[in-house]
Amino acid sequence: MIRLARVEDLPLLQDIERAAGEAFRGLGMDSVADDDPASLDELQVYAAASRAWVYADGLDFPVAYVLVDVVDGNAHVEQVTVHPDAAHQGLGRELLHAARIWGRGHGMQRQTLSTFRDVPWNAPYYRRLGFEELDAGTWGPQLTRLMEHEAELGLTRWPRLAMWRPTAPPGH
Repeated sequence: MIRLARVEDLPLLQDIERAAGEAFRGLGMDSVADDDPASLDELQVYAAASRAWVYADGLDFPVAYVLVDVVDGNAHVEQVTVHPDAAHQGLGRELLHAARIWGRGHGMQRQTLSTFRDVPWNAPYYRRLGFEELDAGTWGPQLTRLMEHEAELGLTRWPRLAMWRPTAPPGH
C-alpha cells in the first residue's frame, strides 16, 4: 500500500537507503554505497510538505519510498528507493506512478529525475517506464543547478543524465 510518509517512518527510510545502496558496491561505486542517506531533518521537510510517500507492507512497515521536489515547475523525483528484500516486485514503478499522479494533480506537465546512465536499475529501468533523456540544452535553471551540485558531490565520476516523461500517460 502506498501512503504518505509519517515522522515515525523517517529512520526506516534511512535504513532502506543504506540497504539499497549496497548494490552499488558490485559496480565498483563504493562512494555511492557509502554516501549517507538524507538526514531526518531533510526527510521531515518532504514529509511535512506531503512530498514523501512510502510503500508499506501488510504490517504497515515501509519497504520503499519516493521523495519529490518541484524543479523548474516539474515534479522532480529526488529519490526513489526499494529495500533489496522487496526488490523486483514493481514497488518502485508504483511509487513513481504515485509521484506522477501528484505532479499531474498539481498542474505539472513533466516528471523529471537525474540518474546514472549505465546502472541497470537507473536509466535503463527508467527508459522501460517511459522516461526519455532530457538534453542539457533544455534544462531549466533549477535542474541545471541540481546537476551542477551533483557534479560538485562527485557523482559525475560515472555518467549521469536527466530524464523526463509527461505526467499524463499516453492516451490521457
